[in-house]
Amino acid sequence: MQVRAMDAAKSGSSLGVPLLLAFCSAILGKSLKGGIAVVGGLTIGGSLEPLHSAVDVAELAAEKGVQTLVVPVSCRRQLNEISDDLAARLAIVYYTDARDALLKALGN
Repeated sequence: MQVRAMDAAKSGSSLGVPLLLAFCSAILGKSLKGGIAVVGGLTIGGSLEPLHSAVDVAELAAEKGVQTLVVPVSCRRQLNEISDDLAARLAIVYYTDARDALLKALGN
């Protein structure tokens, strides 16, 4: 398991959902799918924080060899701006809440 800041500033502000998924994976004893990167911040109340640089995150993820990027559905409009080359190399999966992200990252 690796948890890294994938934003350009390396601030780690979008690590709430990935950390939650890592903890859930450990508790459940189930591995998350390989080759994925999950981004998304959580507020203290558990709601999703907006991701303001989804295109930059997608480009960085592809550079690092990520096959599937799991992002909040609120990023959908931003990610319509990615290049055709990037869209062909990177599968983008959207989630609506942390539970949805976990189910998609487990993949069974």
